[in-house]
Amino acid sequence: MTDQTAPHPYADVWVTEDGHVRHELLPNGRYVEARGNRERAYQGRYEVTGDHIEYWDDTGFTADGDFVDGVLYHGGMVLHRK
Repeated sequence: MTDQTAPHPYADVWVTEDGHVRHELLPNGRYVEARGNRERAYQGRYEVTGDHIEYWDDTGFTADGDFVDGVLYHGGMVLHRK
Protein backbone atom coordinates (compact mmCIF):
# COMPACT_ATOMS: atom_id res chain seq x y z
CA MET A 1 0.00 0.00 0.00
CA THR A 2 1.33 3.45 -0.94
CA ASP A 3 1.20 6.21 1.65
CA GLN A 4 -0.13 9.32 -0.09
CA THR A 5 -0.80 12.66 1.51
CA ALA A 6 -3.61 14.70 0.03
CA PRO A 7 -2.45 18.08 -1.23
CA HIS A 8 -3.29 21.05 0.95
CA PRO A 9 -6.41 22.86 -0.29
CA TYR A 10 -4.33 26.01 -0.89
CA ALA A 11 -1.79 24.19 -3.10
CA ASP A 12 -2.33 25.95 -6.43
CA VAL A 13 -1.17 28.99 -8.42
CA TRP A 14 -1.93 32.39 -6.88
CA VAL A 15 -1.49 35.61 -8.87
CA THR A 16 -1.77 39.36 -8.38
CA GLU A 17 -4.49 41.09 -10.38
CA ASP A 18 -1.93 42.40 -12.90
CA GLY A 19 -0.29 38.95 -13.19
CA HIS A 20 3.13 40.34 -12.25
CA VAL A 21 3.60 38.13 -9.16
CA ARG A 22 2.72 34.44 -9.29
CA HIS A 23 3.06 31.99 -6.40
CA GLU A 24 2.90 28.31 -7.17
CA LEU A 25 2.26 26.47 -3.91
CA LEU A 26 3.27 22.90 -4.66
CA PRO A 27 1.62 19.99 -2.82
CA ASN A 28 5.03 18.88 -1.47
CA GLY A 29 5.43 22.01 0.72
CA ARG A 30 7.65 23.88 -1.75
CA TYR A 31 6.81 27.09 -3.58
CA VAL A 32 8.05 28.91 -6.65
CA GLU A 33 7.45 32.64 -7.06
CA ALA A 34 7.62 34.30 -10.46
CA ARG A 35 7.92 38.06 -10.87
CA GLY A 36 7.36 39.57 -14.27
CA ASN A 37 9.55 37.65 -16.73
CA ARG A 38 11.58 35.96 -13.96
CA GLU A 39 9.91 32.56 -13.68
CA ARG A 40 11.91 31.44 -10.63
CA ALA A 41 12.58 34.72 -8.87
CA TYR A 42 12.20 33.04 -5.47
CA GLN A 43 11.67 29.52 -4.25
CA GLY A 44 11.68 27.70 -0.96
CA ARG A 45 9.37 25.91 1.41
CA TYR A 46 6.10 26.86 3.02
CA GLU A 47 3.81 25.64 5.78
CA VAL A 48 0.12 26.41 6.21
CA THR A 49 -1.51 26.40 9.64
CA GLY A 50 -5.21 27.02 9.39
CA ASP A 51 -5.42 30.04 7.09
CA HIS A 52 -1.89 31.35 7.82
CA ILE A 53 1.10 30.66 5.58
CA GLU A 54 4.79 30.91 6.48
CA TYR A 55 7.47 31.03 3.77
CA TRP A 56 11.18 30.18 4.10
CA ASP A 57 13.03 31.18 0.96
CA ASP A 58 16.09 29.19 -0.10
CA THR A 59 18.15 32.41 0.10
CA GLY A 60 17.35 32.79 3.81
CA PHE A 61 14.57 35.34 4.14
CA THR A 62 11.17 34.59 5.61
CA ALA A 63 7.70 35.93 4.94
CA ASP A 64 4.13 35.16 5.83
CA GLY A 65 0.57 35.76 4.74
CA ASP A 66 -3.05 34.90 5.35
CA PHE A 67 -5.85 33.39 3.31
CA VAL A 68 -9.11 35.28 3.80
CA ASP A 69 -12.26 34.38 1.86
CA GLY A 70 -10.28 32.69 -0.94
CA VAL A 71 -7.72 35.49 -1.27
CA LEU A 72 -4.02 35.35 -0.25
CA TYR A 73 -2.71 38.48 1.46
CA HIS A 74 1.09 38.38 1.46
CA GLY A 75 3.67 41.14 1.85
CA GLY A 76 1.29 43.94 0.90
CA MET A 77 0.11 41.99 -2.15
CA VAL A 78 -3.30 40.52 -2.89
CA LEU A 79 -3.20 37.23 -4.80
CA HIS A 80 -6.11 35.28 -6.24
CA ARG A 81 -6.26 31.62 -7.18
CA LYS A 82 -5.57 31.26 -10.88
